[in-house]
Amino acid sequence: MVRDETTPRLISPRVPFGELNLDKPLKLGIMASGSGSNFEAVAQAIADGQLNAQIQVLIYNNPDAKAAWRAQQWGVPAVLCNHREYGSREDLDRSIVEALQRHQVEWVVMAGWMRVVTPTLIDAFPDKIINIHPSLLPSFKGVRAVEQALEAGVKIAGCTVHLVLPEVDTGPILLQAAVPVFPDDTHQTLHSRIQTQEHLVLPQAIALAAQVNS
Repeated sequence: MVRDETTPRLISPRVPFGELNLDKPLKLGIMASGSGSNFEAVAQAIADGQLNAQIQVLIYNNPDAKAAWRAQQWGVPAVLCNHREYGSREDLDRSIVEALQRHQVEWVVMAGWMRVVTPTLIDAFPDKIINIHPSLLPSFKGVRAVEQALEAGVKIAGCTVHLVLPEVDTGPILLQAAVPVFPDDTHQTLHSRIQTQEHLVLPQAIALAAQVNS
């Protein structure tokens, strides 16, 4: 078998970038907990003229998150909302909403945000919060999605971009991309291959969501 690890296998209807006519740049707020590779994919799509948007702010909850360093490299303000310093998820989300509104954010992108969000955040941006998840939803919701897929012995894995509802990893699906699972895959190798697809489909899904919502 020839391993094709980069070509996206989109399994939801999509509109090519060139047909997504956005009248004005989308004002994005990106939320990330880890490396920020999806943040960078969105920033690069904007720089390449593939996505008519600007990133107003990065919100991160882990003081050591590399996402904050990436934001600095792209000249994007970064705001730390350390979840350990809040008494409840609602308190955390109130702080996040304040930061997003302060930076005039219109659309929120959860790009590797590893915290459960509450209606406090969701209701502040109705139908305008996007999440990317490393599985073909509705399969393998929640944490350890890649490990769940390997443990289940599936032959196809992938990622899903969807609008956010209060139930974890639910909401209308915008785009999905599939990748094969090889017999010798580990969590690291499969996750890496899924991330390659995440970086390709997330900017497209943002544009598609804005087009549908306009």
